[in-house]
Amino acid sequence: MQLATRRPGIMLAVLSVAAVAGFAGFVWSGAYDVGADSPHTRPVHALLQTIRGRSIETRASRLSVPDLSDPARIAQGAGNYDAMCVGCHLAPGTRDTELSRGLYPAPPNLSQSPVDARAAFWAIKHGIKASGMPAWGRSMEDDYIWGMVAFLQKLPALDAAEYRALVASSSGHSHGGGESAMHPHAEGSVPDHHDDEMQRDAKPFVQQHADGPVESHRASSTDDGREHEH
Repeated sequence: MQLATRRPGIMLAVLSVAAVAGFAGFVWSGAYDVGADSPHTRPVHALLQTIRGRSIETRASRLSVPDLSDPARIAQGAGNYDAMCVGCHLAPGTRDTELSRGLYPAPPNLSQSPVDARAAFWAIKHGIKASGMPAWGRSMEDDYIWGMVAFLQKLPALDAAEYRALVASSSGHSHGGGESAMHPHAEGSVPDHHDDEMQRDAKPFVQQHADGPVESHRASSTDDGREHEH
């Protein structure tokens, strides 16, 4: 009788070990294609979508949404969106970019897709694992993120001209997180002082090559034992 009662438990343990061993063997085999140009299988895709959706919903539900109708907040968000997001999430009147075509899962076209304010804030701040969405909260304060969220509420209703006008009314890429200009010598941009230092350090070397061979600055000994610089 005892053997009969133990039999289901033993079978369950054996099946569990076999399942774990089979899954480990599948993972180790490298059979699953993780290339971004090969979509997930339907079960894996459905599982990942559910995990992502529930994870964001659970955490975003705790957020308190500020006033998103402030024109200054919306304009601020427009400038940052145009500088940081448009390459993946596009803008009114733009087509797919190299980034948006190459990423998987494909980033949503936010110029056509309304977004929940809380979920958008959480995703912008924390990013999404194993996707092209970075955690902008590492370099961007919450108030600026809410500015982007405020802009996203308006974006689907804008046409191309309205979008450009709103971006032009903003302060551009400005979120107090150490952002740098893409073209430091362009009109109205902030110079990159690190580049200036590199150029200053390089001038003596360039001048030496222009004037003649570069002599070694290594110290050498004279006959009387003293050292001097060439």
